[in-house]
Amino acid sequence: MKALSYILLLFAGSVAGFASRTLTDELGRTVTLPDHPHRLICLVPSVADDLYSLGAGPDVIAVSDFTKHPKEASLKPSIGVQMTPSIERIVSLHPDLVIGSADSNREETVRQLEQVGIVVFMLNPHGIEGILSSLSRLGKAIGREDAATLLASQLRVRLEAVRANVKDKPTVNVFMPIWYDPIITIGKRAFITEMIAAAGGKSITDDMSPEWPQINLETVVERMPEALLLVQGSRLSMKDVENRPGWNTLPAIRNHRVYLVDERIELPSSGAFDALEDLARQLHP
Repeated sequence: MKALSYILLLFAGSVAGFASRTLTDELGRTVTLPDHPHRLICLVPSVADDLYSLGAGPDVIAVSDFTKHPKEASLKPSIGVQMTPSIERIVSLHPDLVIGSADSNREETVRQLEQVGIVVFMLNPHGIEGILSSLSRLGKAIGREDAATLLASQLRVRLEAVRANVKDKPTVNVFMPIWYDPIITIGKRAFITEMIAAAGGKSITDDMSPEWPQINLETVVERMPEALLLVQGSRLSMKDVENRPGWNTLPAIRNHRVYLVDERIELPSSGAFDALEDLARQLHP
């Protein structure tokens, strides 16, 4: 422990000279940032996805567990799980900037990193507009503001194109289970709910206040979803759903109207717009 403390103190002293500008992150913190951060660590997969989309992939030196997109990011060293990343591992990599998300990272992690002089910038995207806003804020933090402005504009054009294509088509009532025992789904505060609406669907649980509400099967049956959305590569498979008692009473199951959605729909990042376009094509072929 003494050796680690000594290393941390040395690191803290070496970082202080890098910073020369301030920016407010999405937790309202005033963060003093390096002019040109080139050693970036991502505390959540969505940040890695956005950094690569902004052309900053070569600057990423580490990511969190379960980072899959893009593939190049998945090959980077890991600093552990989102909730409890390895502080020691992060310190050993000498980052210029660590970027996280309020939904997935703890305040304790931020405090621990700041105590050893590591610069931490936090995002907090909620909803589609929140994703675009966070992208712009991220661009400013890493010195790629022009790239972020361009990308946000391109994503907005794609979003409006999808909305225009499904505007006059019948809305599909869908149910998206995140897990089945207990049944956990998406509420009105989940950005996925907005993505479904933009794709020409309507989540049957879009009136529920929690972001990830837990409900019973009776509620699902009462709301009679026309289609079921399952995330590709998730632990919840079609076989799991079909074998659950009572699920075969759902119209979506009886009519074999089950769609596999691009797993990036769960990432509040630029990659979610690829998933949006894929979902719209499935709902309205």
